[in-house]
Amino acid sequence: MELSFIPRSDADMLFEGELYVTLDGNYAVQKAKLSINHHINLNWVRDMYVNQDFEKNEQGKYNLIKTDVKADFGVTKNGKAGIFGERVISYRNYTLNKPRPDTTYSGSAQVVPDGSDNKNEQFWATNRGADTLTKAESRVYKNIDTLQTIPSFRRTVDILTLLFAGYKSFGPFEVGPANTFYSYNPIEGFRLRFGGRTTPELSKRYYFETYAAYGFTDQRWKYFLSATYSINNKSIYKFPQDYIRASVQQETKIPGADLQFVQEDNVLLSFKRGINDKYLYNNYYRLDYVHELESHFSYALGYKYWKQAPAGSLYFLTQTDGGGQVIAPSLTTSEVSLKLRYAPNEKFVQGKIYRYTLPNKYPVFHLDFTDGIKGLAGGQYSYQTVHAGIEKRVYLSQFGYTDVVLEGGYLFGQVPFPLLTIHRANQTYSYQPDSYNLMNFMEFVSDHYASVNIDHCFNGFFFNKIPLFKRLKWRECITFKALYGGVRDENNPALHPSLFQFPVDQYGPITYALGSAPYTEGSVGISNIFKFFRVDLVERFNYLDNPNTVRFGIRTRAVFDF
Repeated sequence: MELSFIPRSDADMLFEGELYVTLDGNYAVQKAKLSINHHINLNWVRDMYVNQDFEKNEQGKYNLIKTDVKADFGVTKNGKAGIFGERVISYRNYTLNKPRPDTTYSGSAQVVPDGSDNKNEQFWATNRGADTLTKAESRVYKNIDTLQTIPSFRRTVDILTLLFAGYKSFGPFEVGPANTFYSYNPIEGFRLRFGGRTTPELSKRYYFETYAAYGFTDQRWKYFLSATYSINNKSIYKFPQDYIRASVQQETKIPGADLQFVQEDNVLLSFKRGINDKYLYNNYYRLDYVHELESHFSYALGYKYWKQAPAGSLYFLTQTDGGGQVIAPSLTTSEVSLKLRYAPNEKFVQGKIYRYTLPNKYPVFHLDFTDGIKGLAGGQYSYQTVHAGIEKRVYLSQFGYTDVVLEGGYLFGQVPFPLLTIHRANQTYSYQPDSYNLMNFMEFVSDHYASVNIDHCFNGFFFNKIPLFKRLKWRECITFKALYGGVRDENNPALHPSLFQFPVDQYGPITYALGSAPYTEGSVGISNIFKFFRVDLVERFNYLDNPNTVRFGIRTRAVFDF
């Protein structure tokens, strides 16, 4: 029996096709033919076909025996240039109702025999059976190798790498990121930066990264240098990672700014709203060890020496018992840390010197512990911090998907405000998914907090049903963020004058502890504009009486959408 199905709207992110069902009483799927409509709201894919075959086993059940996926990739739907890909998977020799030992399920969930990824041509000629490669298919590997030697192709790859990754490759060394070569901020003024990193072509065991920058207003050099040793003799960007890294850095930083996926001195982030003249000069010395297991559980051990000094209009001010005021020139801490991460069934897109995690339905857990040791290498304070988080994508069929992030943290000990959690604020015009986009830098600090971040994409569920918007292939997004936190009395400088006082400016205090109500903001946006851009209208819902706050803002972000 054949069952045909199509989506209600030909632009919805759904398959159409046929299912062939047996009529022998099992009503099992015997064959499936799936395809996509040419009007589907899917980027970079012009056509796709999925064929699956099922075979009846000795127990009368049907097992999948073959999957054949064909896809035509291209920038435009009607363009002639593109890439055609096909993947055929054959499943044979099922083992049923035979329990495996418990060791099968410890570590990686997938058991792969040794040497299965390194078979010779004779093996494939014997085991392909009816799926023997045609002459054209057998020449694919040779053609790809030949393509790498064509100057025009290599030139195109270099240009694309520079545009999207920001690096220009010179074999064993890459120069970049290009978008950090020039930037501007009120403290450094006109800033030039130049740097790069080594690639696996130089060594799979040793990696180096460096840059130097100079600010023409503060007339100070900034720099970074790291050396990494791969213990497992694999690229440090590939799974599973196992390396040790030593690094030193002298750099400026906005307190609490944590800009995801971009460098803080990116030229596009030189433009900021509101007052932005409070910076830190930071000196770091770090030693880190990172180890990933096949189960996608990983841990990182680290040591960090951190000396931070105020810059611009920021200052570290304390009060004496007699009511006098003292300005501290710097703050020094010495920390050891342990970071744990577990991402079951995690999958990557692996490049030569990058690794991009593909979102899936499985949650990602992480737990960080930091111990500040007073007296070690000049550390001035003793404290401990714990931070935990869960990230999960929830798929809602034709209604799109929701990304949910839950976080929480607690600090033990008495510390000045630079060591509290300075919540991630964003005064740029770029939309930052993990920051609070209408919160001012240094506006809120906490020694205990909990937060939720919800970002839902409808994948064009509404726009696909409106004729004009249907052709634009735009997608609707909504977000909501809430942050609850506070500062205990022992860390409140109003009650303990010996602690650094919260900064103030000509308008009054600029740093606060959260009250009984959580900070909240939300946005509505449109993504997939020209396949690359997302624009959000963001609204801040409360704490609007704080100085220099805005209730509404428009933020944009470049996103590589599928």
